[in-house]
Amino acid sequence: MALANGVSTVDFKKPLFSFGVITDVQYADIPDGHSFLGVPRFYRHSIQVLQRAAVKWNSLKTLKFSINFGDIIDGFCPKDKSLTAVNNVLDEFDKFNGPVYHMIGNHCLYNLPRDKLIPLLKIPSPYGCAYYDFSPSPEYRFVVLDAYDISAIGWAQDHPKTSLAMELLQSKNPNADKNSPVGLLGLEKRFLMFNGAVGKEQLEWLDGVLQDSTKNEQKVIICCHLPLDPGAATPEALLWNYEEVMEVIHQYESVKVCFAGHAHKGGYSVDSHGIHHRVLEAALECPPGSDAFGHVDVYHDRLLLSGTDRMASTEMVFIS
Repeated sequence: MALANGVSTVDFKKPLFSFGVITDVQYADIPDGHSFLGVPRFYRHSIQVLQRAAVKWNSLKTLKFSINFGDIIDGFCPKDKSLTAVNNVLDEFDKFNGPVYHMIGNHCLYNLPRDKLIPLLKIPSPYGCAYYDFSPSPEYRFVVLDAYDISAIGWAQDHPKTSLAMELLQSKNPNADKNSPVGLLGLEKRFLMFNGAVGKEQLEWLDGVLQDSTKNEQKVIICCHLPLDPGAATPEALLWNYEEVMEVIHQYESVKVCFAGHAHKGGYSVDSHGIHHRVLEAALECPPGSDAFGHVDVYHDRLLLSGTDRMASTEMVFIS
């Protein structure tokens, strides 16, 4: 149930814990521009959105952590300034009085290779991968997926994962420009170079984490830069193998909510298994003076996202 921005009229008890959310800051010290479809983008203002988010999160005094859903700087950032831009954004995240959990997005990988990004973002994952999990309370577990595990960006050109991604794109997208969906129909439009897939090892890891969560009677929240449900985002924004990932997830009643970024206008759906999919609105597309961030209150039977300005508030009540 989507709510008006602001405080819910429902009288909830005190949450188990709360956390901040923001996505697609895509900061760059360059003039404003537009997306391929003509949507305005405010590259310098986006870091101000993050600054205000950190102030708001700190003012609440109850947030246990915050999550950044990827794309902290933009692909148009001059490459000789990429590292400086990443550090500038991370400096703003550091002003939040708590840990920040990051994930990798396509724009991150346009700027820096994985072996530089993962240490900068303090992602606790081995072998150059960027998937991990953490438990902020005995009742809940967060699973952060690496949406660019199989990807044509981020890995070395001769890496097996790059080759696998290019083979998939060649078979699914006949366009010379693999970021173009021209001629692709329906959900096939997701086979674009700026998207990616979850690999076999990560799928096995995910299955193991969900088995363990079920054994420990934990509710699970999935976090991924790329959306996992067509009801919550346009086809062009979806994970290449979202069906394969959701086939694993749907085996477990422990999974309650999937959060994502990437699709800048945001979205919300509830799938056939009662899992809530909330794609968050992008900080990048906030005109000067406007914002898009929020915080989530976590209860036994629901999540309540309280959004600021362009980020819509959403109540997600679990079916069981």
